[in-house]
Amino acid sequence: MNAPTSTAATEKAPVHLDVEAEISKLAEESIPKRSPPIESEVERIRSTITRLTSSSIDGLEGLTSELQDLQRFLNSEVQRVQSEIESALAGIKIIIETIAPWKNGSGSLSPTTGARAPRLGLGSKY
Repeated sequence: MNAPTSTAATEKAPVHLDVEAEISKLAEESIPKRSPPIESEVERIRSTITRLTSSSIDGLEGLTSELQDLQRFLNSEVQRVQSEIESALAGIKIIIETIAPWKNGSGSLSPTTGARAPRLGLGSKY
């Protein structure tokens, strides 16, 4: 009895294996493969990153150019202001030299000192 049972089990085993192989095959065919969508997602993400970084780099280059222009402008303004300060200091020095004799207490300026007499207003009789 054991012999026919073992023969029947042997006959059923290949059929069982064939059925399992067919089920596995059908399952693999019905499940969508993820490799192409993942690869396309990776490529899409890569292109998005490239686009975003290139626009960021362009923006940074534009900002750098604007900052360099601003630096040149500020340097020229510093030079202009320094020149005006030097002119103002030279004018102040002339004024100080002109009024220095008054400070010494000489009282009035004479034409021999080279200083001009103060001007009186238009309505003055002097």
